[in-house]
Parts: sequence; C-alpha cells; structure tokens
Amino acid sequence: MVNQPPKLIYKGIIERFREYLPVTDKTPIVSLLEGHTPLIPSEYLSEKTGLKVYLKYEGLNPTGSFKDRGMTMAISKAKEEGSKAVMCASTGNTSASAAAYACRAGMKCIVLIPDGKIALGKLAQAMMHNADVIALKGNFDEALNMVKSITSQYPITLVNSLNPYRIEGQKTAAFEISYVLGDAPEFHAIPVGNAGNITAYWKGYKEYKQVGKNTQLPKMLGFQAEGAAPIVRKKIVEKPETIATAIRIGNPASWKQAEAARDESGGLIDMVTDEEILNAYKLLAQKDGVFVEPASAASVAGMLKLSEAGYFKNAQGARIACTLTGHGLKDPNIAIGNVKEPTVLDADLKVILKHIGF
Repeated sequence: MVNQPPKLIYKGIIERFREYLPVTDKTPIVSLLEGHTPLIPSEYLSEKTGLKVYLKYEGLNPTGSFKDRGMTMAISKAKEEGSKAVMCASTGNTSASAAAYACRAGMKCIVLIPDGKIALGKLAQAMMHNADVIALKGNFDEALNMVKSITSQYPITLVNSLNPYRIEGQKTAAFEISYVLGDAPEFHAIPVGNAGNITAYWKGYKEYKQVGKNTQLPKMLGFQAEGAAPIVRKKIVEKPETIATAIRIGNPASWKQAEAARDESGGLIDMVTDEEILNAYKLLAQKDGVFVEPASAASVAGMLKLSEAGYFKNAQGARIACTLTGHGLKDPNIAIGNVKEPTVLDADLKVILKHIGF
C-alpha cells in the first residue's frame, strides 16, 4: 500500500475565508487550524430568556481563545513583510496566541504583561512558547503605551488589536455564525475589554450582508465589567479592577469603533458586576457543560441582566449568539476558588456507596 499524505479537509480561517481577507498568493500562511469553533445551542438559557440562545465557544481555538483568529492574520502579514520580531501588551490571551503563532513562524515574540495581573494559565502558555515575557510594574494600558512607543521606533511588529489584520481575522467568527444559522442572529452578546472583538464581529456581519450572505444585521450587545467600564462611564478608568482579567482594561484601543458598532447596530454597551459574571460562569459550567474563563461569561451575564429587565420582551423566539471568548483552564485559580473541594473518603466500598446514596 502506498503511503499518502493526510487529507486536511479544514485549513484554518485564512484558507476558508480567503476571498474576504487581505491576503494574496504571496502571503505565507501561518496557521494552527484556528476557527471552525462550535456554535452550541443552550436549552437552559433559551428557556430562561425566551430567546434561542447559541454559545460561540471560542475557547476551542488552538491556544484556547478567540485571539487566534486575529493572530493567524497578524503573524502571516508580519512574515510577508519580512518582520523578524513581534510585540504585544497583554492581559493574557493575546500573549499566549502571539507566542504560539510567532513560534510557528520562526519569529521572536516579546510580551509586556501587567505584573501580578495575569492568569497563570495564560502566562504558562506564553512562556512555554518561548516568548520573552516582561512583567511591567503597571497596568495593561501602560503596557500598551510602551509597546506602541517601541514598535513605532524599532523594526518590531505590533500585534495587539491596533494591528488592522487582527480585526480582519477576528471578523471570521461572524461569518461562521451566519453560516450555521443561515443568516445573522437578531442579537449578538459579547464581552468588551480592549473592544477589538465587538469591532470585528460587526465588521464581519456587515461584510456578509453587503455580499448577500446575510439578509439582516444583529443588534450588538457589549458588556464590560463594572470595575473596568470606561465606555459605559464615558471616561478612562485609571485603575481598572475585576476578577475577569481578560477585560480588565481602562482605556480600550478600539473604543470609538466599539461605540460605532453599538450605534450603527442599534444595540448597547452596558456593564455587569463581578458577582453577575461569576454566576453566569458557574451557570454555563453546571447547566450547559461549557467551561469558560470569567471574562467570557460577561456576555451571558449581560444577556441575563437585560432579560430580567425586560429588554427582550418583544423579541421572544429571536436568536442571540453569545461569544464565549476563552477556555476555563485559562484561569484555573478562579475555578478552584469557586467550587467545593473534593470529598475525602476511605477506600471502603460501603462508605463510598453510602456517600453517593446507595
């Protein structure tokens, strides 16, 4: 029998959506086969809200978050332009993704993180992929300003969401949702941190409508954490605080674009408390079997808050997609701190059977 190379049916978002992306035949595609993540229907949340709720589980991307969609584009274009090094500021997921894709491309990756403000699961990823990780004595916004300054003066490519190719890659999630549902949903709920993702989804939905793939556009519903809600409060938050580390950002890079997505879609950007985020975080795990990092749950927390306030009372049966941005193992400490410890028993059959109710 002649050995044949494996048939790779799926080749990543750039190959799947090439006609909608700024790439050419000369672009070296750096991919980990990102995208193609599931859109999971939630019976529990549908019954609770009266909507048809779908969960876009981006935690199943290669490095465990939605950032991979943008990073395959950013790194591919950086490589095409001859860059030897990339740099980003990060609360965690961007650093993990940038490090993995830079490693894949044979490029150096430098990461600036806020010291002591990054989940260990994400820090471990960046370090395992051999990134040069620098913990800055400051917050994310200060780290991003430093990165902007360095990359503007030296031959290093910035790969935060200020890089337009990041948005181009991230918009493909809207394409996937539209493909599965047969059209855009009536609503789309999404966490808002640096605000690149709400910008990207809105761009994707609009582009699909422009080419006739969609007949409608969703209302974009963005949610910030109460302690890091500059868009809601209409002012920079100097010292943002929330357990949802991925959206602990006080001065979003895509602030104006997020407001445009909100206003153009007829949607809103609101805030949710840490308690509401944790409740949604546990609900997703215990009712739907979907384990996400806390920031991801902001979309569901916000949807539930709006539902309880009567926002959807005239939209019963409408479809809503909730973006779940990252996997729960990104932040294991939060999970461990919010569940019961294992029950310790003797290795005795009768004792175990009694404990489980037999």
